[in-house]
Amino acid sequence: MLNWVNRFNIFSFLDNQGYPQFFSDTECLVGAGVQHATHQSASLDELKQFNSLHDDWKFGHLSYELKNEIEGLQSERASELDFQNLFFFVPQVILRLSNTKLSIGILEQDPNRIFDEINSCAEQFQFKSVNASIQSRFSRDEYIASVEMLKQHILRGDCYEINFCQEFFIEQLSLDPVAVYCSLMKASPNPFSALYRNDDQWLLCASPERYIKRAGNRIYSQPIKGTSPRNIDPQKDEQNRNELLANAKERSENVMVVDLVRNDLSKICEEGSVHVDELFGIYSFPQVHQMISTVVGVVDPAIDFVDIVKATFPMGSMTGAPKVRVMELIEQYERSKRGIFSGALGYVEPGEDFDFNVIIRSLMYNAGTGYLSFQTGSAITFQSNSASEYEECLLKAEAIKKVLTG
Repeated sequence: MLNWVNRFNIFSFLDNQGYPQFFSDTECLVGAGVQHATHQSASLDELKQFNSLHDDWKFGHLSYELKNEIEGLQSERASELDFQNLFFFVPQVILRLSNTKLSIGILEQDPNRIFDEINSCAEQFQFKSVNASIQSRFSRDEYIASVEMLKQHILRGDCYEINFCQEFFIEQLSLDPVAVYCSLMKASPNPFSALYRNDDQWLLCASPERYIKRAGNRIYSQPIKGTSPRNIDPQKDEQNRNELLANAKERSENVMVVDLVRNDLSKICEEGSVHVDELFGIYSFPQVHQMISTVVGVVDPAIDFVDIVKATFPMGSMTGAPKVRVMELIEQYERSKRGIFSGALGYVEPGEDFDFNVIIRSLMYNAGTGYLSFQTGSAITFQSNSASEYEECLLKAEAIKKVLTG
Protein backbone atom coordinates (compact mmCIF):
# COMPACT_ATOMS: atom_id res chain seq x y z
CA MET A 1 0.00 0.00 0.00
CA LEU A 2 2.80 2.39 0.89
CA ASN A 3 4.67 1.64 -2.31
CA TRP A 4 1.50 2.10 -4.38
CA VAL A 5 0.41 5.38 -2.76
CA ASN A 6 3.82 6.96 -3.35
CA ARG A 7 2.79 7.73 -6.95
CA PHE A 8 0.49 10.55 -5.72
CA ASN A 9 1.65 14.13 -5.05
CA ILE A 10 -0.86 14.43 -2.21
CA PHE A 11 -1.70 11.60 0.16
CA SER A 12 -2.19 10.76 3.83
CA PHE A 13 -1.14 7.31 5.04
CA LEU A 14 -2.37 6.75 8.62
CA ASP A 15 -1.15 3.62 10.41
CA ASN A 16 -1.85 2.51 14.00
CA GLN A 17 0.99 -0.05 13.93
CA GLY A 18 -1.03 -2.76 15.67
CA TYR A 19 -2.10 -0.89 18.82
CA PRO A 20 -5.77 -1.97 19.15
CA GLN A 21 -6.27 -0.44 22.60
CA PHE A 22 -6.59 3.11 21.23
CA PHE A 23 -10.29 2.98 20.24
CA SER A 24 -9.61 1.99 16.63
CA ASP A 25 -10.68 -0.98 14.56
CA THR A 26 -8.71 0.19 11.52
CA GLU A 27 -5.11 -0.87 11.08
CA CYS A 28 -4.34 1.51 8.23
CA LEU A 29 -6.32 4.29 6.50
CA VAL A 30 -5.18 6.02 3.33
CA GLY A 31 -6.49 8.96 1.33
CA ALA A 32 -4.72 9.56 -2.00
CA GLY A 33 -5.15 11.98 -4.86
CA VAL A 34 -7.42 15.02 -4.81
CA GLN A 35 -11.00 15.54 -5.90
CA HIS A 36 -11.50 18.75 -3.91
CA ALA A 37 -9.19 20.68 -1.57
CA THR A 38 -9.02 23.80 0.56
CA HIS A 39 -7.04 26.64 -0.96
CA GLN A 40 -3.55 27.79 0.00
CA SER A 41 -4.48 30.26 2.77
CA ALA A 42 -7.81 28.86 3.97
CA SER A 43 -9.12 29.93 7.38
CA LEU A 44 -11.07 27.81 9.85
CA ASP A 45 -14.29 29.50 8.78
CA GLU A 46 -13.51 28.59 5.16
CA LEU A 47 -12.80 25.03 6.31
CA LYS A 48 -16.26 24.96 7.87
CA GLN A 49 -17.76 25.98 4.53
CA PHE A 50 -15.63 23.36 2.74
CA ASN A 51 -16.93 20.67 5.12
CA SER A 52 -20.53 21.71 4.54
CA LEU A 53 -20.04 21.43 0.77
CA HIS A 54 -18.35 18.03 0.94
CA ASP A 55 -19.97 15.51 3.29
CA ASP A 56 -17.37 12.96 2.31
CA TRP A 57 -14.09 11.52 3.56
CA LYS A 58 -11.60 14.34 4.14
CA PHE A 59 -7.95 14.03 5.15
CA GLY A 60 -5.64 16.83 6.26
CA HIS A 61 -3.72 18.72 8.89
CA LEU A 62 -4.04 21.57 11.35
CA SER A 63 -0.89 23.62 11.98
CA TYR A 64 0.04 24.89 15.43
CA GLU A 65 0.03 28.37 13.85
CA LEU A 66 -3.80 28.30 13.79
CA LYS A 67 -3.43 29.59 17.35
CA ASN A 68 -3.08 33.04 15.78
CA GLU A 69 -6.51 32.81 14.18
CA ILE A 70 -8.17 31.21 17.20
CA GLU A 71 -6.66 33.38 19.94
CA GLY A 72 -5.60 36.54 18.07
CA LEU A 73 -1.87 35.87 18.55
CA GLN A 74 1.01 36.27 16.11
CA SER A 75 4.19 34.50 15.01
CA GLU A 76 7.24 36.45 13.96
CA ARG A 77 9.53 33.56 13.08
CA ALA A 78 9.94 32.28 9.52
CA SER A 79 9.72 28.62 8.55
CA GLU A 80 11.89 26.63 6.15
CA LEU A 81 9.18 23.98 5.78
CA ASP A 82 6.24 25.94 4.27
CA PHE A 83 3.35 23.76 5.46
CA GLN A 84 0.03 25.57 5.13
CA ASN A 85 -1.80 26.60 8.31
CA LEU A 86 -4.43 24.04 7.36
CA PHE A 87 -5.06 21.80 4.41
CA PHE A 88 -7.87 19.30 3.78
CA PHE A 89 -8.72 17.28 0.70
CA VAL A 90 -11.38 14.87 -0.50
CA PRO A 91 -9.34 11.98 -1.93
CA GLN A 92 -9.74 10.18 -5.23
CA VAL A 93 -8.92 6.84 -3.57
CA ILE A 94 -9.55 5.57 -0.03
CA LEU A 95 -7.87 2.42 1.30
CA ARG A 96 -9.01 1.01 4.64
CA LEU A 97 -7.25 -2.02 6.10
CA SER A 98 -8.80 -3.84 9.07
CA ASN A 99 -7.06 -7.04 10.14
CA THR A 100 -6.78 -8.86 6.80
CA LYS A 101 -9.60 -7.05 4.97
CA LEU A 102 -8.82 -4.23 2.55
CA SER A 103 -11.68 -1.91 1.53
CA ILE A 104 -11.15 0.27 -1.53
CA GLY A 105 -13.23 3.36 -2.26
CA ILE A 106 -12.75 4.91 -5.68
CA LEU A 107 -14.81 6.82 -8.25
CA GLU A 108 -15.06 5.87 -11.93
CA GLN A 109 -12.39 3.17 -11.76
CA ASP A 110 -12.29 -0.54 -11.10
CA PRO A 111 -11.32 -1.28 -7.45
CA ASN A 112 -10.12 -4.73 -8.52
CA ARG A 113 -7.47 -3.07 -10.67
CA ILE A 114 -6.30 -1.01 -7.68
CA PHE A 115 -6.19 -4.16 -5.55
CA ASP A 116 -4.07 -5.96 -8.17
CA GLU A 117 -1.73 -2.96 -8.48
CA ILE A 118 -1.22 -2.88 -4.71
CA ASN A 119 -0.49 -6.60 -4.55
CA SER A 120 2.01 -6.32 -7.39
CA CYS A 121 4.03 -3.62 -5.60
CA ALA A 122 7.10 -5.10 -3.96
CA GLU A 123 8.83 -3.41 -1.04
CA GLN A 124 11.63 -1.35 -2.55
CA PHE A 125 12.56 1.02 0.22
CA GLN A 126 16.06 0.89 1.64
CA PHE A 127 17.49 3.85 3.49
CA LYS A 128 21.17 4.43 4.16
CA SER A 129 22.10 6.81 6.95
CA VAL A 130 22.72 10.43 6.03
CA ASN A 131 26.24 11.78 5.93
CA ALA A 132 25.37 15.12 7.50
CA SER A 133 25.58 16.58 10.98
CA ILE A 134 22.37 17.30 12.88
CA GLN A 135 22.32 20.88 14.14
CA SER A 136 20.33 22.29 17.07
CA ARG A 137 18.87 25.73 17.72
CA PHE A 138 19.97 25.45 21.38
CA SER A 139 23.18 24.37 23.04
CA ARG A 140 22.71 22.44 26.27
CA ASP A 141 23.61 25.53 28.35
CA GLU A 142 21.28 27.79 26.35
CA TYR A 143 18.39 25.38 26.77
CA ILE A 144 18.97 25.11 30.52
CA ALA A 145 19.20 28.90 30.86
CA SER A 146 15.89 29.30 29.00
CA VAL A 147 14.20 26.76 31.27
CA GLU A 148 15.43 28.68 34.31
CA MET A 149 13.90 31.88 32.90
CA LEU A 150 10.62 30.08 32.28
CA LYS A 151 10.64 28.88 35.88
CA GLN A 152 10.86 32.52 36.94
CA HIS A 153 7.70 33.24 34.92
CA ILE A 154 6.02 30.41 36.82
CA LEU A 155 7.25 31.82 40.14
CA ARG A 156 5.76 35.23 39.23
CA GLY A 157 2.42 33.60 38.44
CA ASP A 158 2.46 34.11 34.65
CA CYS A 159 1.76 30.40 34.17
CA TYR A 160 2.07 27.12 36.00
CA GLU A 161 3.17 24.74 33.23
CA ILE A 162 4.69 25.32 29.79
CA ASN A 163 5.67 22.94 27.00
CA PHE A 164 9.08 24.12 25.78
CA CYS A 165 10.53 22.73 22.54
CA GLN A 166 13.76 22.82 20.60
CA GLU A 167 14.47 22.13 16.94
CA PHE A 168 17.06 19.84 15.37
CA PHE A 169 17.69 20.27 11.64
CA ILE A 170 19.76 19.43 8.57
CA GLU A 171 20.05 21.74 5.56
CA GLN A 172 20.34 20.91 1.85
CA LEU A 173 19.65 17.21 2.35
CA SER A 174 18.45 14.85 -0.37
CA LEU A 175 16.65 11.70 0.77
CA ASP A 176 13.77 9.35 0.02
CA PRO A 177 11.04 10.21 2.56
CA VAL A 178 9.24 6.88 2.11
CA ALA A 179 12.40 4.89 2.80
CA VAL A 180 13.11 6.99 5.89
CA TYR A 181 9.54 6.48 7.09
CA CYS A 182 9.90 2.71 6.76
CA SER A 183 13.10 2.84 8.81
CA LEU A 184 11.42 5.04 11.40
CA MET A 185 8.53 2.59 11.74
CA LYS A 186 10.95 -0.29 12.32
CA ALA A 187 12.70 1.69 15.04
CA SER A 188 9.67 3.38 16.61
CA PRO A 189 6.22 2.04 15.67
CA ASN A 190 3.51 4.07 17.41
CA PRO A 191 -0.31 4.07 17.35
CA PHE A 192 -0.74 7.40 15.55
CA SER A 193 1.96 7.01 12.93
CA ALA A 194 1.58 8.61 9.51
CA LEU A 195 3.27 9.45 6.25
CA TYR A 196 1.77 12.62 4.79
CA ARG A 197 2.69 14.34 1.56
CA ASN A 198 1.56 17.66 0.17
CA ASP A 199 3.69 18.14 -2.96
CA ASP A 200 7.20 19.05 -1.67
CA GLN A 201 6.16 19.03 2.00
CA TRP A 202 6.50 15.69 3.81
CA LEU A 203 5.57 14.66 7.35
CA LEU A 204 7.03 11.42 8.72
CA CYS A 205 5.18 10.89 11.98
CA ALA A 206 5.73 8.36 14.78
CA SER A 207 3.29 9.87 17.25
CA PRO A 208 1.99 8.01 20.31
CA GLU A 209 -0.64 10.66 21.11
CA ARG A 210 -4.25 11.29 20.14
CA TYR A 211 -5.44 14.90 20.04
CA ILE A 212 -9.16 14.28 19.67
CA LYS A 213 -11.63 11.72 18.33
CA ARG A 214 -15.37 11.89 17.76
CA ALA A 215 -17.51 8.76 17.59
CA GLY A 216 -21.20 9.64 17.37
CA ASN A 217 -21.95 12.01 20.23
CA ARG A 218 -18.84 11.11 22.26
CA ILE A 219 -15.56 13.01 22.23
CA TYR A 220 -12.25 11.46 23.36
CA SER A 221 -8.99 13.25 24.12
CA GLN A 222 -5.88 11.44 25.37
CA PRO A 223 -3.17 13.87 26.54
CA ILE A 224 0.31 12.57 27.30
CA LYS A 225 2.40 13.99 30.11
CA GLY A 226 5.01 11.84 31.80
CA THR A 227 7.93 9.97 30.25
CA SER A 228 10.46 7.35 31.37
CA PRO A 229 12.97 5.33 29.30
CA ARG A 230 12.65 1.68 28.31
CA ASN A 231 15.30 -0.83 29.38
CA ILE A 232 16.29 -4.11 27.73
CA ASP A 233 16.39 -5.74 31.17
CA PRO A 234 12.73 -6.69 31.89
CA GLN A 235 13.13 -6.13 35.63
CA LYS A 236 14.67 -2.67 35.21
CA ASP A 237 12.10 -1.84 32.53
CA GLU A 238 9.25 -2.68 34.91
CA GLN A 239 10.98 -0.61 37.60
CA ASN A 240 11.09 2.40 35.24
CA ARG A 241 7.41 1.88 34.48
CA ASN A 242 6.45 1.76 38.16
CA GLU A 243 8.62 4.76 38.99
CA LEU A 244 6.84 6.79 36.30
CA LEU A 245 3.45 5.88 37.76
CA ALA A 246 4.59 6.92 41.26
CA ASN A 247 6.46 10.09 40.21
CA ALA A 248 4.77 13.06 41.92
CA LYS A 249 6.10 15.61 39.40
CA GLU A 250 4.92 13.62 36.37
CA ARG A 251 1.49 13.05 37.95
CA SER A 252 1.22 16.76 38.72
CA GLU A 253 2.02 17.67 35.09
CA ASN A 254 -0.51 15.12 33.85
CA VAL A 255 -3.27 16.43 36.11
CA MET A 256 -2.64 20.01 34.98
CA VAL A 257 -3.11 19.05 31.33
CA VAL A 258 -6.12 16.86 32.12
CA ASP A 259 -7.77 19.83 33.83
CA LEU A 260 -7.02 21.99 30.80
CA VAL A 261 -8.54 19.38 28.45
CA ARG A 262 -11.60 19.05 30.68
CA ASN A 263 -12.06 22.81 30.55
CA ASP A 264 -11.68 22.88 26.75
CA LEU A 265 -14.16 20.04 26.23
CA SER A 266 -16.66 21.64 28.59
CA LYS A 267 -17.01 24.51 26.07
CA ILE A 268 -18.63 22.21 23.51
CA CYS A 269 -19.90 19.21 25.53
CA GLU A 270 -23.16 18.75 27.39
CA GLU A 271 -23.05 20.14 30.91
CA GLY A 272 -21.82 17.57 33.40
CA SER A 273 -20.84 15.05 30.72
CA VAL A 274 -17.07 15.61 30.73
CA HIS A 275 -15.23 13.07 32.86
CA VAL A 276 -11.84 11.38 33.16
CA ASP A 277 -12.19 7.82 31.91
CA GLU A 278 -8.60 6.89 32.82
CA LEU A 279 -6.09 8.87 34.89
CA PHE A 280 -2.35 8.12 34.86
CA GLY A 281 -2.53 5.17 32.46
CA ILE A 282 0.98 3.87 31.72
CA TYR A 283 1.52 2.75 28.12
CA SER A 284 4.75 1.26 26.78
CA PHE A 285 6.26 2.16 23.41
CA PRO A 286 9.57 1.11 21.83
CA GLN A 287 11.73 3.87 23.36
CA VAL A 288 9.68 5.15 26.30
CA HIS A 289 6.91 4.53 28.80
CA GLN A 290 4.27 7.29 28.69
CA MET A 291 1.66 8.48 31.16
CA ILE A 292 -1.63 8.91 29.26
CA SER A 293 -5.00 10.03 30.56
CA THR A 294 -8.31 9.74 28.72
CA VAL A 295 -10.93 12.49 28.93
CA VAL A 296 -14.42 11.85 27.52
CA GLY A 297 -17.48 14.05 26.95
CA VAL A 298 -20.85 14.04 25.20
CA VAL A 299 -21.25 16.57 22.39
CA ASP A 300 -24.36 17.89 20.67
CA PRO A 301 -24.53 16.53 17.09
CA ALA A 302 -25.15 20.09 15.84
CA ILE A 303 -21.64 21.14 16.92
CA ASP A 304 -19.36 20.57 13.96
CA PHE A 305 -15.69 19.70 13.58
CA VAL A 306 -14.45 23.28 13.22
CA ASP A 307 -16.33 24.43 16.34
CA ILE A 308 -14.64 21.63 18.29
CA VAL A 309 -11.23 22.63 16.92
CA LYS A 310 -11.76 26.27 17.91
CA ALA A 311 -12.62 25.18 21.47
CA THR A 312 -9.74 22.76 21.96
CA PHE A 313 -6.82 23.65 19.66
CA PRO A 314 -3.88 23.76 20.09
CA MET A 315 -3.94 20.76 22.44
CA GLY A 316 -3.01 21.45 26.04
CA SER A 317 -0.25 18.84 26.15
CA MET A 318 1.74 20.92 23.64
CA THR A 319 1.09 24.31 25.21
CA GLY A 320 0.63 24.29 28.98
CA ALA A 321 -1.58 26.45 31.12
CA PRO A 322 -3.04 28.98 31.02
CA LYS A 323 -3.03 28.32 27.32
CA VAL A 324 -2.93 31.83 25.82
CA ARG A 325 -0.18 33.12 28.13
CA VAL A 326 2.06 30.11 27.60
CA MET A 327 1.68 30.39 23.83
CA GLU A 328 2.99 33.97 24.15
CA LEU A 329 5.94 32.67 26.17
CA ILE A 330 6.56 29.89 23.64
CA GLU A 331 6.81 32.55 20.94
CA GLN A 332 9.21 34.53 23.12
CA TYR A 333 11.59 31.74 24.19
CA GLU A 334 11.56 29.09 21.47
CA ARG A 335 13.85 29.70 18.49
CA SER A 336 11.86 28.02 15.71
CA LYS A 337 8.41 28.39 14.26
CA ARG A 338 6.50 25.23 15.14
CA GLY A 339 4.38 25.14 12.01
CA ILE A 340 2.87 21.69 11.56
CA PHE A 341 4.83 20.35 14.56
CA SER A 342 2.52 20.08 17.61
CA GLY A 343 -0.41 20.47 15.25
CA ALA A 344 -2.66 17.58 14.22
CA LEU A 345 -3.10 15.17 11.33
CA GLY A 346 -6.14 13.01 10.71
CA TYR A 347 -9.43 12.54 8.89
CA VAL A 348 -13.12 13.46 8.97
CA GLU A 349 -15.67 10.83 7.93
CA PRO A 350 -19.03 11.46 6.23
CA GLY A 351 -21.34 12.44 9.08
CA GLU A 352 -18.45 14.19 10.90
CA ASP A 353 -16.93 11.48 13.03
CA PHE A 354 -13.19 12.19 13.06
CA ASP A 355 -9.85 11.26 14.59
CA PHE A 356 -6.66 13.36 14.83
CA ASN A 357 -3.25 12.77 16.33
CA VAL A 358 -0.74 15.13 17.93
CA ILE A 359 2.19 15.73 15.59
CA ILE A 360 5.17 14.83 17.76
CA ARG A 361 8.13 12.41 17.33
CA SER A 362 8.07 13.48 13.69
CA LEU A 363 10.34 14.45 10.83
CA MET A 364 9.30 17.34 8.61
CA TYR A 365 10.98 17.60 5.21
CA ASN A 366 10.84 20.13 2.39
CA ALA A 367 11.97 18.21 -0.71
CA GLY A 368 12.23 21.44 -2.69
CA THR A 369 14.85 23.04 -0.43
CA GLY A 370 16.30 19.93 1.24
CA TYR A 371 15.49 21.23 4.72
CA LEU A 372 14.79 18.50 7.29
CA SER A 373 13.57 19.28 10.80
CA PHE A 374 12.39 17.59 13.97
CA GLN A 375 11.45 19.08 17.32
CA THR A 376 11.17 17.70 20.83
CA GLY A 377 10.02 19.25 24.08
CA SER A 378 9.11 18.71 27.70
CA ALA A 379 6.72 20.16 30.26
CA ILE A 380 8.29 22.79 32.48
CA THR A 381 6.95 23.36 35.99
CA PHE A 382 8.59 25.14 38.90
CA GLN A 383 9.77 21.75 40.21
CA SER A 384 11.52 20.94 36.92
CA ASN A 385 15.21 20.11 36.91
CA SER A 386 16.52 21.98 33.87
CA ALA A 387 19.21 19.44 33.02
CA SER A 388 16.72 16.57 33.30
CA GLU A 389 14.31 18.36 30.96
CA TYR A 390 17.11 18.69 28.41
CA GLU A 391 17.85 14.97 28.71
CA GLU A 392 14.14 14.21 28.20
CA CYS A 393 14.25 16.11 24.90
CA LEU A 394 17.22 14.02 23.80
CA LEU A 395 15.47 10.81 24.84
CA LYS A 396 12.44 11.70 22.72
CA ALA A 397 14.71 12.50 19.77
CA GLU A 398 16.74 9.29 20.10
CA ALA A 399 14.76 7.11 17.67
CA ILE A 400 14.79 9.77 14.94
CA LYS A 401 18.54 10.41 15.34
CA LYS A 402 19.31 6.68 15.13
CA VAL A 403 17.23 6.35 11.97
CA LEU A 404 19.04 9.27 10.33
CA THR A 405 22.62 8.52 11.39
CA GLY A 406 22.57 4.73 11.85
